Amino acid sequence: MSKSLVIVESPAKAKTIGKYLGSGYEVQASIGHIMDLPKNDIGVELKKRTFEPTLIVSPGKEKLVAQLQRAAAKADKIFLAPDPDREGEAIAYHLALQLGTNAAQRKKIRRVTFNEITKKAVQDAFQHARDIDQDLVDAQQTRRVLDRLVGYQVSPLLWDKVRRGLSAGRVQTVAVRLIVEREREINAFKPVEYWTLDAQLHPEGRTPESFTARLVGIDGKRATVDTVNSPALPDGVTSKEAVAELEKAQWSVRQVERKQRKRNPSAPFTTSQLQQDSSRKLGFNVRRTMGVAQRLYEGVDVGDEGTVGLITYMRTDSPRVAPDAIAGAREWIGKQLGAKYLPAAAIQYKGKKDSQDAHEAIRPTDVNRTPDAIAKYLSDEQLKLYRLIWQRFVASQMTAAIFDVTTVEIAAKARRTYDFRVSGSVPVFDGFLKVYEVAKDKKDEEDDELANRLPAMNEGEKLALEELKPEQHFTEPAPRYNEASLVKELEERGIGRPSTYASIINTIQDREYVVKHGGPCGRFYPTEIGMVVCDLLVKNFPYIFDTAYTAKLEGELDDIEEGKEKWTDLLGGFYTHFEKELKVAGKKMESIKAMEQVTDEKCDLCGSPLLLKWGKFGTFFACSAYDKKDKNSCTFTKENTAGKPDMATPEAQEAEQNEEYCENCGRVMVLRRGPFGMFMSCPGYSEDPPCKTIRKLSQKQQQKPPVPTGEDCPLCGKELVLRQGVYGEFVSCSGYPKCKYVKQNLIEGMKCPKCGEGDLAERKARRGNIFWGCTNYPKCDFTSNYKPVAKKCPKCKSPYLLEKTLKSGVYLFCPNSKPAAAEEAAPKKTAAKKGAAAKKAPSRVVAKAVPAVTEPCEYEKRIGDAPPPPTVETHGPVKEKHDEAELQPVS
Repeated sequence: MSKSLVIVESPAKAKTIGKYLGSGYEVQASIGHIMDLPKNDIGVELKKRTFEPTLIVSPGKEKLVAQLQRAAAKADKIFLAPDPDREGEAIAYHLALQLGTNAAQRKKIRRVTFNEITKKAVQDAFQHARDIDQDLVDAQQTRRVLDRLVGYQVSPLLWDKVRRGLSAGRVQTVAVRLIVEREREINAFKPVEYWTLDAQLHPEGRTPESFTARLVGIDGKRATVDTVNSPALPDGVTSKEAVAELEKAQWSVRQVERKQRKRNPSAPFTTSQLQQDSSRKLGFNVRRTMGVAQRLYEGVDVGDEGTVGLITYMRTDSPRVAPDAIAGAREWIGKQLGAKYLPAAAIQYKGKKDSQDAHEAIRPTDVNRTPDAIAKYLSDEQLKLYRLIWQRFVASQMTAAIFDVTTVEIAAKARRTYDFRVSGSVPVFDGFLKVYEVAKDKKDEEDDELANRLPAMNEGEKLALEELKPEQHFTEPAPRYNEASLVKELEERGIGRPSTYASIINTIQDREYVVKHGGPCGRFYPTEIGMVVCDLLVKNFPYIFDTAYTAKLEGELDDIEEGKEKWTDLLGGFYTHFEKELKVAGKKMESIKAMEQVTDEKCDLCGSPLLLKWGKFGTFFACSAYDKKDKNSCTFTKENTAGKPDMATPEAQEAEQNEEYCENCGRVMVLRRGPFGMFMSCPGYSEDPPCKTIRKLSQKQQQKPPVPTGEDCPLCGKELVLRQGVYGEFVSCSGYPKCKYVKQNLIEGMKCPKCGEGDLAERKARRGNIFWGCTNYPKCDFTSNYKPVAKKCPKCKSPYLLEKTLKSGVYLFCPNSKPAAAEEAAPKKTAAKKGAAAKKAPSRVVAKAVPAVTEPCEYEKRIGDAPPPPTVETHGPVKEKHDEAELQPVS
């Protein structure tokens, strides 16, 4: 029987598609890209300016590629089905390179794409298989080459001038630039004072029907303040004068205007709009949003239907929707909500001029699969995101909401005539708002208008004043970017594309160029290293890292995809500018690491001038009297806070959200310990299909900040702090390294039974197991696997007992018992060194007390119940073994 091979990116997608295709197809996963540029070389031909990339099998993927090649050799047909975008087309191209090693094999290879993973869409895609689109491949390859040229040729400059290990990114640097420039705008901002004046009024004789109107002008002229958009008074003196006059004024209705206002529904989600609304409404960051959306797209088991893709492809910049999907939505609205919620004709939405329009908007694959109907099959985050997508799509094909809006102009006549205004509305028809409420960045005038309810009033009607409410304000700078507003800014400027927003935000944080404070929807602050790197790159590469030029490149990449421009032409033009700037930067870029700038600051110890220098963690002040050769020279240093982001803002002081989310499925990742240190892993690592997303942590991320204990150091008097070490937590002096005191977890009232001088302290071995040892080590090598207890054995008179915990309870037993003796006699495995006999490893069994007994003691006593078994909540995630390949971050 003939069999076809189908290759997709992920195991989850393979599992879903396999159920739709039947026994004639074998579905395997490539686990993302299988080929890339080499890591130890730039991998791009530059001498002849062909820009041809050197592609190799990604390290760690050799076995997988060999497996796919064996399967391909047996198959009659090969279908490549990665995602329907540039990235997916490049993956398909690389698979074709590895599987189509001869003409016969290449004839078998076909490309299939589908915008949704449903049975109908998948089967239809296989009926319309095509060749690989080389234009799409060229567009993705060009982006990869651009990023490689910048990263591999600019990063060494940063290593030489700033600090080794830094890196530069073509698009990421521009994103950091936006954040740095916003921070400097905030620091340079000078607030302007202004006052608003509200009047609480009611129609004469109708006291309960009060409302609040706002001052908008005086004698027919708008009340204005520089830099303030809304009507306002300039200062407190003017406000007091106005209040004094208005208390004696005659109030009346000048004009009443009544009209109907419609609020139209929004288009279905594009990627950036989904990320923004998910942040505002659900509190999801971009990584979590895209991870959850990925799992909804790839497929979820929904009971009798089996595994099915619930949403269409989630990387798109087009609001376009397929006609059959629109028909399905209209049918559902008509049946479930009624004809009054259904427009006479389907609503069509158009994208922006620079949108690729390659895919539909993000929508449910079947509108009849309502959130409530499938809630029991989804996790909390999946249900929340699916509900948001479903509601937005259904609302997009519903009628407009209608409001009766009333605007009342009010005159307060005194020495001058003060103009007040109030607007309010009454909902007439809820329309699409029955299903979906659009999220706003902040409350606008229209929202205020639609929120107010006003009493019935007529022109000329007298009003009575209840209270005047003057209020002082100060203008505020533009807010720092959060993930939603940064995505919006990148989209509006044309920087990046739907598939790149998440990686841009992740990269600038992973490189520690920016930090986010205030939880998942917190604001971005540039770090000092981020500001230094940004300034150096923008100054020395003004063309390459210009926001307008970066956006222009995105447009040219779109032209390559559409076959309008050759990829070598784009790279040729780019490299001409880049090479010139690279040569100039190599000669003129300032060396930050060698900086020694004299300041007006004085040393607190010796009074010498302080120098501003650059260290591992940024700038700092150091005494100019310091001399490496002189051990007695002044070593005073202090932190430099000038020019650094202000962390005293309320949002920066909010509790941090330390949860990490899997970019593949959106679940909260767990912390694990591997052979190369701590790392984050998806909890679905061992599921079927597995989600093997992991994230390496930097050394700085692995370390927790010291936590004060409230105790004083017995040596120097400074406070003791709880620290995180290689082998776990420990308590030490906050004055380290001057004071090296480490608090021991001692057994009170007991000295070492071997030497009689040292105390017994709890220790932790490299493998994490606990044992007890003498504090006089290495002079005394006494150790025990069981906790010694300062009680005499009632049978053999041993000066101490041992405590052990079993499932049946906690027991005391004698060190001269059979278990202890047997453990002591057991040989210890040691690794022999070459050319010398292996030294005998010291036994971690308590040495016998003197005098030793000749017969084993049988004393044992139960003293309590065993503690409950460890759980993830009490002891953290289960430690698992991982090989080096598994510890590589998912691309």
